[in-house]
Amino acid sequence: MNKQRLFLFVPLIIFIVLAAFFWRGLSLDPNAMPSALLNKPVPAFDLAVVPSQENPQGLEKANQEMLKGKASLLNIWATWCAPCRQEHEFLIKLKSQGVPIYGVNYKDNSDDAQRWLAELHNPYVYAVLDNDGRLGLNLGVFGYPETFVVDKEGVIRYKHLGVVNEENWNSTLKPIFDSLN
Repeated sequence: MNKQRLFLFVPLIIFIVLAAFFWRGLSLDPNAMPSALLNKPVPAFDLAVVPSQENPQGLEKANQEMLKGKASLLNIWATWCAPCRQEHEFLIKLKSQGVPIYGVNYKDNSDDAQRWLAELHNPYVYAVLDNDGRLGLNLGVFGYPETFVVDKEGVIRYKHLGVVNEENWNSTLKPIFDSLN
């Protein structure tokens, strides 16, 4: 009889354990995705630059060394990415404020990328073509757009998932960026 009474409490115990897990899961921030590359250098790359009017020296290739010397943003984007279009205007605004932004055109077509930058204006110091997605993979990219704050030594200090806008720039990204300059 005592064993039967104990079995009556098993569903209650299971419910309490599951409720604890659900409560913990609901308290987590879904946008807080830690990057394995935090406090590590931007992965090595040597990629073609998207041809644009803002490239007066005719730079054909770029690498991670070009991110050194000044704190900057590294923005992952694509012409087929609707949220990338949404954040593009704000990136233009940041460029006008003197924020250096480097772009990684992820798994896209060079002609489409060139047309996009000509039509919407180019917020980037330069944008590289990551046609095969290798740099994106090495950066741990899994959503678009993604933006990394990089210090003047080329080390990733913060990873932002999603659209960069006035609100998250002022509340999170700008304080980090400013502390690196």
